[in-house]
Amino acid sequence: MDKPAPAAQRTLFERIIAREIPSQVVYEDENYIAIKDIAPKAPIHLLVIPKRVTARVDDITDPLEMGRLWLKATEIAREHAADYRLVVNCGAGGGQMVFHTHIHILAGWKDGPDSDT
Repeated sequence: MDKPAPAAQRTLFERIIAREIPSQVVYEDENYIAIKDIAPKAPIHLLVIPKRVTARVDDITDPLEMGRLWLKATEIAREHAADYRLVVNCGAGGGQMVFHTHIHILAGWKDGPDSDT
């Protein structure tokens, strides 16, 4: 079995998965963890994170793996809101800040994402 990378080389999300960094977990199974975003951009802002590390979503080449990720994000989103937005930032130029694939679930606006509520 491979040894885990030293903490300095692991992503923020790997450290959250290992419970080295506290987070508000809203879902977890053997393949995924979902947490509340610490800097929410919506009344509901969750992150769905695969436990298998890829730096960017477009690094996932297996259609089944990609489909499972999106299905899991949809399942978690539906547990938290009737209407929602799923967002993926891909690469620094696309706004990605943590280089460990993740999907943002944004929801909870009363009158849509452009409203104040």
